[in-house]
Amino acid sequence: MPLNDHFGPTGRELRVVGKLRAMNWFLVALITVTSCIGFVLLYSVAGGSFEPWADRQIVRFGIGMLLLLAVALIDIRIWFQLAYPVYGVSLLLLVAVEFFGRMGKGAERWIDIGPLQLQPSELMKIALILALSRFLHGILVEDVSRPTRLLGALLLIALPAGLVLMQPNLGTATILIAVGAGLLFVSGLSWKIIVPVIVLAVAAVPVGWEFVLKDYQKQRVYTFLDPDTDPLGSGYNTLQSKIALGSGGVFGKGFGEGTQSRLNFLPEKQTDFIFTVLGEEFGLFGLTILMGLYLTILAQGVMIALDTRSQFGRLVAMGVCLNFLLYILINTSMSMGLIPVVGIPLPLVSYGGTALITVLFGFGLLLSVQIHRGVDIPRSASNLL
Repeated sequence: MPLNDHFGPTGRELRVVGKLRAMNWFLVALITVTSCIGFVLLYSVAGGSFEPWADRQIVRFGIGMLLLLAVALIDIRIWFQLAYPVYGVSLLLLVAVEFFGRMGKGAERWIDIGPLQLQPSELMKIALILALSRFLHGILVEDVSRPTRLLGALLLIALPAGLVLMQPNLGTATILIAVGAGLLFVSGLSWKIIVPVIVLAVAAVPVGWEFVLKDYQKQRVYTFLDPDTDPLGSGYNTLQSKIALGSGGVFGKGFGEGTQSRLNFLPEKQTDFIFTVLGEEFGLFGLTILMGLYLTILAQGVMIALDTRSQFGRLVAMGVCLNFLLYILINTSMSMGLIPVVGIPLPLVSYGGTALITVLFGFGLLLSVQIHRGVDIPRSASNLL
């Protein structure tokens, strides 16, 4: 069946059925299996109980999957039109955090909207992908590096990154900047600009250390360099994570037998260090399976990006994949002591609300790109701020 048959002059119900048939259900299955690993681990770290984490995570996943399907069925041209409004609302929510934000672990990152608790910085990850993809959609490769065009893209990145840094939330700000830089690179940003920016960024490290990083963030760096200097204080998290990973060996201690997590030696076991729990209980074997699932998901995402007609859809797909990859790299590196500890969850596996829903929303956009891969969005469409 030709792709465009899904969008012919038939009834609404038939169009929806056609889109459902065209959906990449293999990717949906991969997402579900990966999330089930999270349910199992959350059940284990609670001492063999669905409460207080696994049951809530399952409910949130169900809600998130319904959202994923709804987002996927929406025409990619509608997401193109909504890109700037979504970005604007997310930016306003970040500003609202400064005035109405709720403190958590030394940072203002949540706001309460009725019964909902939102983390706007997570929503901004998807909003930035949409807005920057739309902005870059109508720009020719040779024009991406022009100062006027580049300034607009950098402004889209800098505004939310700066607000997130004020919370402070260095991990999420890093992801926003990295995703933005990645999309610029994919769009054809010249190496004549990339190399000087890298040099300036390296040169700015001492300035950032002195005037940007908070004391607790500096302490994380000290701990990363030598966690043994304070094994019962700032170095405790990293050391316990390494002990748990190492003790798992090749096949692990067995389901529910992780001593570091079950005896509460491992901090934030349900969120930041869920990767460590997997390594302790299922060993290198379990970690390899999870990494294989992640790589397969990413491969599916890249193939969707390459098979898409519109530049907007291609950039959205690549942005979602890059955001997902950064989640994985930062969390796993943190768990292994390769980078300082930051509050970045392991996607689809760690316990969380806004983070899980946001990741599933992103996959909904990826599937929307896949379903509507034959839809063309003219470059002449408005891409001005």
